[in-house]
Amino acid sequence: MTTRETPGLPETKSAAGMAEISGAFGEFMTSFEAFKSANDERLGQIEDRLGADVVTTEKVDRISRVLDEQKRALDGLLVRKARPALGRESGFQPLPSEHKQAFDAYVRTGDDRLLRSLDTKAMSYGSGQDGGYLVPDETEAAIGERLATISPIRSVASVIKVSGAVLKKPFAISGPAVGWVAETAARPQTNSPTLDELSFPTAELYAMPAATAALLEDSIVNIDQWIGAEVETAFAEQEGTAFVSGDGTNKPKGFLSYTTVAEADWAWDKIGYIATGVSAAWPASNPSDILIDTVYALKAGYRQNASWVMNRKTQAAIRKMKDADGNYLWQPPAAPGSRAMLMGFPVVEAEDMPDIAADATPLAFGDFSRGYLVVDRSGVRVLRDPYSAKPYVLFYTTKRVGGGVQDFDAIKLLKFGVE
Repeated sequence: MTTRETPGLPETKSAAGMAEISGAFGEFMTSFEAFKSANDERLGQIEDRLGADVVTTEKVDRISRVLDEQKRALDGLLVRKARPALGRESGFQPLPSEHKQAFDAYVRTGDDRLLRSLDTKAMSYGSGQDGGYLVPDETEAAIGERLATISPIRSVASVIKVSGAVLKKPFAISGPAVGWVAETAARPQTNSPTLDELSFPTAELYAMPAATAALLEDSIVNIDQWIGAEVETAFAEQEGTAFVSGDGTNKPKGFLSYTTVAEADWAWDKIGYIATGVSAAWPASNPSDILIDTVYALKAGYRQNASWVMNRKTQAAIRKMKDADGNYLWQPPAAPGSRAMLMGFPVVEAEDMPDIAADATPLAFGDFSRGYLVVDRSGVRVLRDPYSAKPYVLFYTTKRVGGGVQDFDAIKLLKFGVE
């Protein structure tokens, strides 16, 4: 049996979206070639005149800013493509679950009888009078998938879902003693491993999108997908800040909030760093060497899956650097949706990382899947509020999330300081 394609269905829109993404990626690569040409001219002037021409330097910086804007626009197109359409397209659609139908009725009209009959009422943690209803599983899964796309640290960290308020995880600081024995020889008892109990409490993250009566009355609009699209950016921005620099009080603890020590003095529960030797600046000669030192401060077992984490300003500074053979250290993404590469390792753009400054740590390098743990408490809740902002209807949407370092040997920092 064959089916006939209907014009205007998602396949057509997907093709148009891919064409737009391909065009944006082509413009990005063209700008990068222009950047390399201008920067080569600047470096040549430094060698010939002991100083770059001001006009050339400004040209390089201008093209670098254009690269950043084009990359941001390309990332936005990719996120938009990953987001499901809000309208209910004509053609075949899978039947919604009973929970999804009941949730849709609650959001549109405030009628919660179907939800109550399904016994899905869930009270918010620690406060009995603030009620809410769990979103359908499909919506929760979609929110989680899109957060992984737009939340930079979540995209490379380990993520675990729990049902309780706190995850307590034992971690072996040192493994048990081992040795070689003959086939029939006695096996002496090994020493016990040294364990540390890590605690990851979850904290409440909320967003409050508003809808008009016309939107809620429009039956073609998929309301639960609208809620997911409205809250994803707010959740991702708050998560991104907390995973990098959160203090652990009513929020996850960011990896930059832990005690840092010089790599030579590294100990468990601290994050090791390599210093540039210059306050707020790169080393005067061979600045790329300090990046190599940072890479090899990480043990070989962690380097296989390691990534760089930095913001766009730091990335713009590194983009101008070359190695001893004259090759650029920073390389653009190989395809739309992939990451830029630095010395063979992917670059994760996290705008919450600090800028280059005295004693700042604007670069992190490590295996974040082993080093940082994101803890999601199961369930995203929505409370409908038609009273606080008339004529708009507010949807108080909450999820609980925690996070922290789980392996202190898996992440290293580059510090712009003397020591």
